[in-house]
Amino acid sequence: MAVIPYTEEDVKLLARLMRAEAEGDGQLGMLMVGNVGVNRVLCDCLDFKNIRTIQQMVFQDPGGFEATKKGYFYQRARESDMDLARRAINGERHWPATYGLWFFRPTGDCPNTWYNQENSGRFKSHCFYQPSGDDCPKVYSI
Repeated sequence: MAVIPYTEEDVKLLARLMRAEAEGDGQLGMLMVGNVGVNRVLCDCLDFKNIRTIQQMVFQDPGGFEATKKGYFYQRARESDMDLARRAINGERHWPATYGLWFFRPTGDCPNTWYNQENSGRFKSHCFYQPSGDDCPKVYSI
């Protein structure tokens, strides 16, 4: 059962984002990007107070995702990508992105904090960061 509202166009959009941001990290890495995206729609806190849809989340400005800003958000969604997006929309979560609202790809080690948010861990090339429960209780609710 979906944890956020969506349409089939939203599934394709999230799948494209997951592919653009983390295809090199495999299916699990792509799912973790999906976790962050779903969490941003769900959380209603910090930089994401007015994000209510997948489309708003994907194209958030300022903020948002590097893929949509730097020109590598052009690949179509494959069926396998859409299956992964549906899994994320249905609430499937994976550590360290379980409660994450941010990720990035550093050149070295993951900093302990990033924009005052706690590092929850690394998966392959990406570091993930989660808010405190006081700042964003909804992200911890599913």
